Amino acid sequence: MLKGIHLISDLLFLPKRKRFMDEFQDKISLLQEMIGFALVDGELHDREYDFISIIAQELEIDKPTLHKLFEKKESKKVVKDEFHRICQFYRLALLMHADEYVHEKEYVKLKEIGINMGLNPYAMKRVLQLMKESPTRMVDGEILLAIFSEQHN
Repeated sequence: MLKGIHLISDLLFLPKRKRFMDEFQDKISLLQEMIGFALVDGELHDREYDFISIIAQELEIDKPTLHKLFEKKESKKVVKDEFHRICQFYRLALLMHADEYVHEKEYVKLKEIGINMGLNPYAMKRVLQLMKESPTRMVDGEILLAIFSEQHN
């Protein structure tokens, strides 16, 4: 799974879209949410840490700052833009598959997070099913957006 992660920019930062999260606090909040999610099953696997580290690098957050996030709990900032909420849901879903084992607590928590973000439960279910069926556990970015967009009609 991790060998394909270097393509994360292509999957999460779709063409003709503004570079994701220019604000430092938004980036920190997203990483905190990912860290909290990674710890839902009670431990942080190496592959989960590696994945979070890659995302931090994409967000231009240095290692010392990332390591501090593992030590402290801060309130999360709500992402208002639907595109960014979809991207965050997808990142969390990728993180869930990073250790190649989906713990039931992770699955339940991901659905809860998605609902709290205001994402359509049926679209989330479809995305998770496509990821489950994919040998790489990845979904094309355009398909991802199309699934959530069709729920608006």
